[in-house]
Amino acid sequence: MSTLSIPLFPLHAVLFPGGTLPLRIFEPRYLDMVSNCMKTNSGFGVCLIRDGSEVGKAADTYDTGTLTEICYFSKQPDGLLGITACGQQRFEIISREVQANQLTMVEVKLLDNEASHPLPAEFSHAVNVLRNLFGQLGYPFAKVEKKYDDASWVGSRLAELLPIRLEQKQYFLQLDDPVQRLERLSALLEDLDIR
Repeated sequence: MSTLSIPLFPLHAVLFPGGTLPLRIFEPRYLDMVSNCMKTNSGFGVCLIRDGSEVGKAADTYDTGTLTEICYFSKQPDGLLGITACGQQRFEIISREVQANQLTMVEVKLLDNEASHPLPAEFSHAVNVLRNLFGQLGYPFAKVEKKYDDASWVGSRLAELLPIRLEQKQYFLQLDDPVQRLERLSALLEDLDIR
C-alpha cells in the first residue's frame, strides 16, 4: 500500500478529482503551506470539515478527501493570495498530526481514480443541467476541460456544483460507482426541480 504525507486544508467545501476550487489564502499556516507546496511542486489535501472552523484551531474532518495541486495563483486586489486548487486523486486518511501552528499533516492512502465510463443515455438530462451550470460560471470553471460523454466526470461536476448539503457532496465523493452516483444525483435533480 503506497502512502503519502501531505498537509491538509480543511474546508467547508468538497472537491472531486478533475474539479477546480478557487481559494483566498490569508492565515499564516496556509500561506506557509502554499509557499512550501509551490517550492517543492507538491500538493495538499482538501477535506470537508466535520466539526470546527476554517480558521483558528485545527478542525476535525472527514477521512476521505482529494489530493490537489495548485494550478494558478495571483495576488488579489485586497492583497490576499488567491489560488486555484485542481483536484487530482481521492485519498483516505490513515493518521493525522496537528502541528504547533495548527496545520494538520496527514498520512494518506491514495485511491485509484475512476476509469472513464461512457455516459448512459438516460442521463442526458443531467448533462443539460451541467451545461447550464457551466454557462453561468466564470473563471476558473470556464476553462475546465468538458467531458460530457464521461459518466464519472459528469457526476463529479454535478455533485460539486449543485446547491446540495455538504454532507451529500461528501457522500458522492465517497461513492466508487459513477453510474450509481448519477442515478442518485438524477433523483436529487427531480427533488430540486432543476431543469
